[in-house]
Amino acid sequence: MPRDPLIGIVGKPSSGKSTTLNSLTDANAKMGAFPFTTIDPNRATGYLQIDCACARYGKEDLCKPNYGWCSKGKRHVPIELLDVAGLIPGASQGLGLGNKFLDDLRQADALIHVVDVSGTTDSNGKATRGYDPLQDIEWLQDEIRLWIEGNLQKRWGTIVRRHTATKSPIVETLRAQFGGYGANMNMIAKAVDSIPDLPPLEEWDNEWITKMVKAFMKVKFPTVLALNKIDHPDADKNVSKILLKYPDTRAVLTSAITEVFLRKLAKQNYIKYEEGTEFIDTLEDLGEESGLKPLDEKLMQRVENIRDLVLYRFGSTGVVQVLQEAAKVLDLVPIFTVRNIQTFTE
Repeated sequence: MPRDPLIGIVGKPSSGKSTTLNSLTDANAKMGAFPFTTIDPNRATGYLQIDCACARYGKEDLCKPNYGWCSKGKRHVPIELLDVAGLIPGASQGLGLGNKFLDDLRQADALIHVVDVSGTTDSNGKATRGYDPLQDIEWLQDEIRLWIEGNLQKRWGTIVRRHTATKSPIVETLRAQFGGYGANMNMIAKAVDSIPDLPPLEEWDNEWITKMVKAFMKVKFPTVLALNKIDHPDADKNVSKILLKYPDTRAVLTSAITEVFLRKLAKQNYIKYEEGTEFIDTLEDLGEESGLKPLDEKLMQRVENIRDLVLYRFGSTGVVQVLQEAAKVLDLVPIFTVRNIQTFTE
């Protein structure tokens, strides 16, 4: 990858995309329970948590990286995130902010699809009850496919004539067409090789074009599902349906709004919170020597609800884990550089 990876945060309006961005970063993306809160794409730096090499050698106290930071053997590696405008059905035909969404999307190397599993927002992001979030997964992939496919179909006659005249390999011809989506030769070759019994390009009909676009999407836009709003009473049944329908898709249960709240309390010194875990400590837990501020009755009740409904039940808010899964689909490999392998300096 010739540049730092960019993870796109996608989904319909009001699904929790901007909240997810804020939970992963110190960004202040606008949040709101109404469609199209996000108009312009928000870029921010998130921090991917990985095991640092310092822990292997007992050097945690000496580890001071120039890139990100290390805390108790956990390295926080900067990674760029992009929260784009909400997508609605018909985006490939320009409905909503579809054209803008899809144009922003081409920059991304992988996607975190934030899905509202509470069923309290419809396909357009408007408040409702009992909506089936399975539909969101299906039509989002369809809209991206139709966008790419539509661009290809418009020029298909010219593409075939040029391919035949120049006698170019399929990969070379497709590179010229998919290059605008940030694809390279290796990506296209991988997509082509994944399709069994692929006929010569000049023999492709609409069905073969669709197969090619789907194969390209898997390579260009590997996706992790962030099943968000898991603390809602209706979430369990919807999560089960999604996991049964997409058993091979990476999915993480998340509560982004909970993560934002906990990080805010921690910054204000009301709690000690270990991100990515179930552990919260308050003044009552640690005593006055902790230096924590006391929580009033309302805040204490909210913290207890979070412990019971999210942290103890699911093990974390899931936000740290969803970024880790996005890094996995990109096959990112951490490199820990030092000048001297004996002293581990610089």
